[in-house]
Amino acid sequence: MRFANLHGRSILVVADADGLDRAVDIERASDGTLSSDPAVYVDLANHPRLAEVATGVAAGEWPVLDLALLGAPVPRPPKGLGVGLNYRTHAIESGREFPTEPHLFGKTNNCVAGPFDDVIAPAGRHEIDFEAEVVIAFGRTCTRATETDAWSYLAGVTCGQDISDRGEQFRPPIKQFTIAKSYDTFGPTGPFLVTPDEFDDRDALELTGVVSGEVMQHANTSDLIFSIPALVVWLTRFMTFGPGDLVWTGTPGGVGEARTPQRFLVDGDLIETTVSGVGTMRNRVVVR
Repeated sequence: MRFANLHGRSILVVADADGLDRAVDIERASDGTLSSDPAVYVDLANHPRLAEVATGVAAGEWPVLDLALLGAPVPRPPKGLGVGLNYRTHAIESGREFPTEPHLFGKTNNCVAGPFDDVIAPAGRHEIDFEAEVVIAFGRTCTRATETDAWSYLAGVTCGQDISDRGEQFRPPIKQFTIAKSYDTFGPTGPFLVTPDEFDDRDALELTGVVSGEVMQHANTSDLIFSIPALVVWLTRFMTFGPGDLVWTGTPGGVGEARTPQRFLVDGDLIETTVSGVGTMRNRVVVR
């Protein structure tokens, strides 16, 4: 199933006979048995009923989806974490050894933005960087997962950007990952939240990041140092996760900070982020 947040209302995205995406309002299609809050589809307890709704609707009776009206599929994550240095290509370009365990930082929920929202780069900050990512959303209470059952805890997958102020991130004497990656709008996600069963190979998702027409990042999650199941296992050893918690799973090589010459975001840049089977986000950079 594909879910989205349309003007703050939960929708199922269903293709009609002509291949057009239709916006099925979940509350109306379920006769009020399911909520209009996007939180409804992040809770795996609701997925059996959502599947009934998805199979029972006549797609052509619902409006054609206007992508421009979509917000973040999980607009209020209870918590958000990012994984650092989790693609082999990114570790190599950073000149660091491959980590033996995941390294985490926080992405606070104020940073979450929609798939077509502007990314606001504060004036006077000249090292704002892009990081295309696959983002996972937990769908039920999870602690001490195993690699075998890890995917069963996830409500879905979406596209993400981990926008970063490198000047703040590397400001001496210590590094400031969380704040540098959690400015307002620094965590766009979307356009859809897609359930894991929709993918031909959920452990091999293609990820592409484009800035103003130039491909900057292109990778596959098969290149992750710690796979998505491995991350779920490691994260839930000592911390409990629940519906709506988000994890940015890492970025591949090609970030602006590691390029020669360096390529940081400037006013007017268009960031396009694509995950195979999910879709494409388009976020304009606005300096102010």
